[in-house]
Formats: sequence, structure tokens, C-alpha cells
Amino acid sequence: MKGKGILVVDIGGNNIKLKHADGEERRKVKSGPELTPDAMVVAVRTLVTDWAYDRVTLGCPGAVRGGRLVREPVNLGTGWVGFDFQAAFDRPVELVNDAVMQAIGSYDGGKMLFLGLGTGLGAALVAEHVAVPLEVAHLPYKRKHSFEDCVGQRGLERMGEKRWEKAVHDVVARLQAALVADYVVLGGGNTKLLKKLPKDSRPGHNRNAFEGGARIWEEQFRVL
Repeated sequence: MKGKGILVVDIGGNNIKLKHADGEERRKVKSGPELTPDAMVVAVRTLVTDWAYDRVTLGCPGAVRGGRLVREPVNLGTGWVGFDFQAAFDRPVELVNDAVMQAIGSYDGGKMLFLGLGTGLGAALVAEHVAVPLEVAHLPYKRKHSFEDCVGQRGLERMGEKRWEKAVHDVVARLQAALVADYVVLGGGNTKLLKKLPKDSRPGHNRNAFEGGARIWEEQFRVL
């Protein structure tokens, strides 16, 4: 059923999380390495038959350009590149990188760098209601290691919390300086492990992804 409202879908490697922009209830369904876009659409539409919505925001892991995935997501199934989400949902759809969606929900003016400390390293820059997805995770950092190798989950497990936290502070400072950001928002599940936040940073929250999914439409954010 069509109707007024925004459905926000946050697609993760383990779960697909759903929320209507005008409600508080959240729903979820299992994801996984075999999840195809067709199966995702069927699962989402089945789970929200009692919700009225006329627009959809999809936050998806992976590189997105012009509202389309340019590479297959690493932790999901195949068929995502070139998939017509608007036709599948029969409604207008905004497809963005999941870090971008959470970044938009975390934005509080100025020039903001968002970094997601989770399994990998998600990143986005937001300024003047323009969001730019960043693919910095695999840039070389130290010796044979990338940024993600050191501040993602692999780095945490390899180095332990104390050395990992030191790396987080260093990486945040380097990226903030390189991108001339006014402040940094740290999202992702591992942010809670930090005993001290890096300078000019504040913690984000997973609920900001849902907020971002609504703000894309309501505040007309541009996503490059």
C-alpha cells in the first residue's frame, strides 16, 4: 500500500533494520552473505505491509555513485550492481552508502567528518547539506597495513584495545587534518571501547542512520 511517509532501510551484513520516519518502532530481518537484492526487497516489503510510505531510503554497505552501487557489497550476495530498486519497491528510492546515511543523521553544521569504527572503516564528509562518500579504508597506513587493518575489527583483535585506541586517535587526527574538517563524529559499534575520544570528536549513534534516511528527503541533502 502506498501512502505518505519515508521508509528507512539500513542493510547490514547480519541484519536488515527498518524504521518508518514518523514512528518509533524498529523492525529487523536477517541478512547474510547470500542476500541478493531481490531477496532483500521481498523481505522488507513483507515485513512492512502495515506501514504506509511513498519514499524509501536504502543505506547499503559498498561504494555508491549516482544512487547506484558501483561494486558488489563484500559481505552480501551478488546482483546488487545495476539492480533497479525503484522499480522493485514501486516508489522513489534514494540509495546511499550506509556510512553516508549515518553521517547525514549525525550532521550538526559546518564541515563534518564521519568515521564508522566497526568491522571495517566507513567514512563520509558532510558540509552545507552536501554529503561525500569516502573510500579511505584501504589506503596504506603503516607498513603493509591499511587504515582499516589498524582501526577496524582486525586491528582491534591483532593489537589489543590499548594499541588500537592509540591508532584510532592517530588516524582520526590524520584524516581530520587532510580533509580540513571542523569536527569528527565516530560511529560504529567499537566506538564505545574508546576510553577517551580524539580531539574535536564526539560519538555517534546507530539511530542516527534512521535520522539520516529521513533527512535526505526532508532537508534535501545532496549525495555526491
